[in-house]
Amino acid sequence: MRRLFALILAICLWSNFAPPAQALGADLVPCKDSPAFQELAQNARNTTADPESGKKRFERYSQALCGPEGYPHLIVDGRLDRAGDFLIPGILFLYIAGWIGWVGRAYLQAIKNESDTETKEIQIDLGLALPIITTGFAWPVAAVKELLSGELTAKDSEITVSPR
Repeated sequence: MRRLFALILAICLWSNFAPPAQALGADLVPCKDSPAFQELAQNARNTTADPESGKKRFERYSQALCGPEGYPHLIVDGRLDRAGDFLIPGILFLYIAGWIGWVGRAYLQAIKNESDTETKEIQIDLGLALPIITTGFAWPVAAVKELLSGELTAKDSEITVSPR
């Protein structure tokens, strides 16, 4: 029985191991060297009033890596040599999303004790909202300050627990 189990285990382990796949650059080439990309670049349409906008766009894309179809691929693997492709826009997106969330939270806290709270949630009071929006750019610092002071999190006594 032991030998049978050992044989089954050996077969399972042997059949489940696969050589590591190298996806990065498997079939990607620099766009400037791709014939399909060059063909797309010749037929580039202008997207703005500038008559050279299509050509300029494809000149920027020529620095990227293209697949066999000639389209640039976004490589997201954590290396900093491609940080401008994904990392910087990603951090900018998170910053802007955090700004919007922080300002919305501050606005809801500001109108919480007023008499017409529901109305002000639907129809935003710009006189109250604009100063909050202008101070929202520093939301990461304010979030750390509130986290350290305990304002950001609720106390355990304020959290209700279902008596199941």
